[in-house]
Amino acid sequence: MTLPSEMPEVLKDAIGDARSKWGWFVALGVLLLIFGGIAFGNLFIATVASVYVVGSLMLMAGVIEIAHAFGVKSWSNFFWWLGSGLLYAIAGFLAFYNPLLASAVLTFLLAVSLVASGILRLWLGFKSRPAAGWGWLVAAGVVTALAGLIIALGWPVNSLWVLGMFLAIDLIFQGWTFIAFGLALRK
Repeated sequence: MTLPSEMPEVLKDAIGDARSKWGWFVALGVLLLIFGGIAFGNLFIATVASVYVVGSLMLMAGVIEIAHAFGVKSWSNFFWWLGSGLLYAIAGFLAFYNPLLASAVLTFLLAVSLVASGILRLWLGFKSRPAAGWGWLVAAGVVTALAGLIIALGWPVNSLWVLGMFLAIDLIFQGWTFIAFGLALRK
């Protein structure tokens, strides 16, 4: 595949602009590390915060789908979009009304998703057994399925902290990523 001749120059300019802002990337990384540490310090509050984020996204999606329902041309499609939007909006409202119940539901869905994803990876790994690296796929499937089973076995009690722990881990990894990216740009 050939790139247009102006592409390398545009890419150089973009890297140059980003390089001059390397400190901002490092500062953002440090801020995310701090937020990750705070989230680890209080996993319950981090869980509630993550439920509120999911709830607000569901409310916005519901409002958008309800607005979209009035733009469709047939009555049957109108009612499908309206019903879908109402369900999203109600689920988002319930996340704000009862964040503990919402965290239990989301934690259970996370556990089921991890188990299903792990089983799928195991199946794909064994199915591609003669290929190089199939063992890594099987290992990833085992780890993912075990993580889902551990979460499921601790449910519903662990729903008070599991989502917060995932949020804290994500914030810390994102923080280190931005710090490493900023320091790499500086060089």
